[in-house]
Amino acid sequence: MRRRRGTSPTLGRRALLLGALGAGVTVALPFTRRGYAASPPGLLVCDQLARQVLLLDSTRADWNPVSDPAVVSWRFAPDTDARYADLKPAESFTHLSEAKPVVLDGREHVLVSASCGFAALVEYPSGDRRWGARVTDGGKPDDLNPHSLEILPSGNIAVACSASGEVRLYAASQSPTSTDYTTVPLPGAHGVQWHAASGLLWALGDTELVAFRPTGAPGQERLTREKGTRIRVDLAGTPSGHDLYAVSGQPDLMWVSTGSSVFQYSLSADAFQTFSGASSCAAQPGGVKSISNVGLSVAMTAPDGNLDKSWWTRSVRVEGGDPLTHTLTGSGYGGVYKARWWQPQER
Repeated sequence: MRRRRGTSPTLGRRALLLGALGAGVTVALPFTRRGYAASPPGLLVCDQLARQVLLLDSTRADWNPVSDPAVVSWRFAPDTDARYADLKPAESFTHLSEAKPVVLDGREHVLVSASCGFAALVEYPSGDRRWGARVTDGGKPDDLNPHSLEILPSGNIAVACSASGEVRLYAASQSPTSTDYTTVPLPGAHGVQWHAASGLLWALGDTELVAFRPTGAPGQERLTREKGTRIRVDLAGTPSGHDLYAVSGQPDLMWVSTGSSVFQYSLSADAFQTFSGASSCAAQPGGVKSISNVGLSVAMTAPDGNLDKSWWTRSVRVEGGDPLTHTLTGSGYGGVYKARWWQPQER
């Protein structure tokens, strides 16, 4: 490849529960009224209808960027942005599939992908391009369907391609326009998540959660499969892995969503486990498309079932902590696919 003194009883109990989870013990984690110490961070939302990534005010239930522009603190809309013109975003940015905040070299960025081939590492807040490529084999725009992406410490970027059943590793460290890549198979690849402590890239497919180890210098880096764990149908209801994301504050745990449920995976125990909000997640029609947390406040998206696309929603639901349902409205808005708390992960 080229390429604090004293702890309140509530906090003490919470710490014990989280500690048990971190040790791989199956525990029903109760939600509390407050999942964070101060004001919550914003929510980074993929709006396919608006063709924009929006950073929205999580203290507001009603989001209408038309009548109240102040609800948007940042947006990324590359359709007419000269910095991304070579990626042909008018086509490739169709069906925005991921927006993930990360910190690289001490600076905040957003990883962005879309089903019709767009993939980029975007500097925040400037919107400058750190890297970008069209993830396609030259057929139909969505021939590979990039569904999520992740950056490795090397600076290279892994892209989960659900239609082609693979994880591609692009040599993004070599050039902002590098399109060189290597690939490993993973049927139904939907999610990728770096885990620093183990030095592994985790990837979620249709029926399996797989760990890959990157090897080689940045310009020749490759992924080697190290182990895989079958999705437990007795917990998940059905397989069809969809979202994979780190559990904030619990480095041993990852969120895993499938076509019919959400659960957590403990890396140390090599085991899937339920959590107290699982029944609420399972009740969402069409499955949970994205899930992330800040403290004990869990944000999730699931299809409404009555919009132009079967996978769209107008809402981002926050369970636990301070429960709140956010609704995105306004002309040209309201085709939400994923949402993430603005908690950039260090790389």
